[in-house]
Amino acid sequence: MGIDVVWMATVLSGIASFMVLVALYAATTVRDPMARRVKALNDRREQLKAGITASTSKRRAKLGARNETTDRMRSFLASLKVLQDEQLKTAQKKLMQAGIRSKDAAVAVIFGRMMLPLVFGTGIVVLVYGIDYFPDWAPFKKFAVAAGVLIGSYKAPDIYLKNRIQKRSDAIRKGLPDALDLLVICAEAGLTVDAAFARVAKELGRAYPELGDEFMLTSIELGFLTDRRQAFENLATRIDLEAVRGVVTTMIQTEKYGTPLASALRVLSAEFRNERMMRAEEKAARLPAIMTVPLILFILPTLFVVILGPAACSIADNLGG
Repeated sequence: MGIDVVWMATVLSGIASFMVLVALYAATTVRDPMARRVKALNDRREQLKAGITASTSKRRAKLGARNETTDRMRSFLASLKVLQDEQLKTAQKKLMQAGIRSKDAAVAVIFGRMMLPLVFGTGIVVLVYGIDYFPDWAPFKKFAVAAGVLIGSYKAPDIYLKNRIQKRSDAIRKGLPDALDLLVICAEAGLTVDAAFARVAKELGRAYPELGDEFMLTSIELGFLTDRRQAFENLATRIDLEAVRGVVTTMIQTEKYGTPLASALRVLSAEFRNERMMRAEEKAARLPAIMTVPLILFILPTLFVVILGPAACSIADNLGG
């Protein structure tokens, strides 16, 4: 394919060094997920005590500027007839599952999905074919790079949202058994469903902030929505987990038929704990197969050099003498 081995090795070494630096930075800058929220709540409390409303006006000004930008994006997409209600609903659902509450972000996602290929695609085409910035590249390599940049820039918003949804779902999955145990305790203590959700959100807010946010929002919706079933369905929509859908189905059946809530939640909690244990056992069982490749590529050659190297040197000296 006309690729220089030394050049490729240099690029891969640079990428590896950069990833090591990123890993060190991520390991040394771990932050408390609740620190920023607690600080924001404390600041807002102090503002309310002092009667300061400047922050509110500034926030409204920022919101107005943001809405103006979103309106421009919306009008531009509408003029091209590429903005559809189904696309907006799908984008809003993914944003909710990723923990982004703003509805204006859906328009930004669709706008970025259309504009990023134009910007990056035009740039790479001009570099590769227009000014011929890489004259040594083969035609197939030029086409592959241009096509990769176009496809990657088009899929970049979806990949970003998918990664955020996956991380958030994993964080919620870890705390779901503990949340169900607390719901069982609250139900047996005589609390109502909305009060139980609020209490669980308060108790798990520091350990599992994502799950605490969702439970608190569900508690608020249970308080003001006329149809309580809609609040539970909104919870299942905001979280992309089959386990949460099972919990929502149980809660809806309990509200509809009056079945005991504590016993149903206790069974679900036991099932989720068993599922988590089975997932950990599955990862442990896959570990020998995963370690085979680095063992063959990195450990065994070094071991052979250490063991057979002195013998090979002795044989070479004897034969040479």
